[in-house]
Amino acid sequence: MSAMKIIRNIIVVLALSAVAVATSACPEKGPAEKAGEKVDKAVDKTKDAAKDVAKDVKK
Repeated sequence: MSAMKIIRNIIVVLALSAVAVATSACPEKGPAEKAGEKVDKAVDKTKDAAKDVAKDVKK
């Protein structure tokens, strides 16, 4: 592996680490995160309902 590739990989890792630290440092949830949580809950409820229906069909 050439020195340029190693340096480039190090820069990429450092940049990604900086982004991860910057985004995790935000103490408050924004509107997108709140909406995402609502979507996650809705998907979980839908999965549970589908499982219940599948169980009923098998009976």
